[in-house]
Amino acid sequence: RSSRQPPLSSGAHSVSVPRIRMIALAVVMMLAVLEGCTDVERPLLVPATGKVVYHDQPLTAGAIIFYPDRDAEYQHDNPSSLLQLDGSFTMKTFPFGAGVAPGKYKVCLAPELASGIQLPDYANPHQTPWEVEVPDTGKTNIQLEAK
Repeated sequence: RSSRQPPLSSGAHSVSVPRIRMIALAVVMMLAVLEGCTDVERPLLVPATGKVVYHDQPLTAGAIIFYPDRDAEYQHDNPSSLLQLDGSFTMKTFPFGAGVAPGKYKVCLAPELASGIQLPDYANPHQTPWEVEVPDTGKTNIQLEAK
């Protein structure tokens, strides 16, 4: 048996080690540039939790989304949460974690859920009847009833 290592590839598709290094460097540089483009300063996040009901029953199997008011300081993401089996939610702001930036929000259901209960306006931030104002101290026990 020979202790020689096989080439990276053979024939017309062989790649030289310097070329691999150059490609790797280009990929690292591109990732660094992309990281700089998406670097958003972490907003102040405060708790926002509550429960959604429909016909006096917990609304489940979907998500809830907070759309910030036009004048809100933080506009980079729409905080959201999956609805739990008891209809409860704990809002999260991607990529920072639990909580929302203080301010006013229009609150919507995910389109699939709103359609499923035949209330499509609840999926549109311009038509939903739900509004929430979250103070600097946060807001827990938000009660939302779909009608």
